[in-house]
Amino acid sequence: MTALKWNSCFALMTEQSVSIRSICVYCGSRPGRDPSHMAAGRALGREIAEYGLRLVYGGGTKGIMGAVASGVLSGGGQVTGIIPEFLIDMEATRHSLGQLNELIVTPDMHARKHTMFERSDAFVALPGGIGTLEEIVEIMTWAQLGRHEKPMVFANVNGFWDPMMELMRHMTEEGFLHTAHRVQPLVVDEISGIIPAIMAQAAQLAADRDGEDEVISKM
Repeated sequence: MTALKWNSCFALMTEQSVSIRSICVYCGSRPGRDPSHMAAGRALGREIAEYGLRLVYGGGTKGIMGAVASGVLSGGGQVTGIIPEFLIDMEATRHSLGQLNELIVTPDMHARKHTMFERSDAFVALPGGIGTLEEIVEIMTWAQLGRHEKPMVFANVNGFWDPMMELMRHMTEEGFLHTAHRVQPLVVDEISGIIPAIMAQAAQLAADRDGEDEVISKM
């Protein structure tokens, strides 16, 4: 980890007692047509490793999923892969899975998603397909229902998630995001800005909770 990144990360964590230890990354099991998507995956993996955080992801070793894991491992970081048995030969190779620090094989997709949620302190969506969209939307739904306050990020590589942001604005204007204040994912264009944004939001949430506790204690 570079001295600058460690110092900024440590300052945030110390000042606000931020507890971000692992980041879940949702992304495509295919590389996509734009080479920048794979590059973004590797870059995010390296960032996760440099900040001393653990990657939690769907266990795939192909496409952008593989790029993220490779980036973390090449940087000396820790990787937890969570994959259903039936997807092992579709999204990964058994040899590559053996290189992960931790592998959790689940009986089905529901168990996979629940385990990923439990093991993660924040969520990042890189470019991907229907599966990626479904995963990050479910996390946003849980936030809307008040089940968690973990940071959520759309890694908007080359504007990939712009249509999603427009759809969310439309749903809000039409009155369907009735608790929109709970569904405020961060939209970050540059990979290098993702982890600092997560740390900053986690610090703000911690400060807000401390403030609420102080008010309640004086009542």
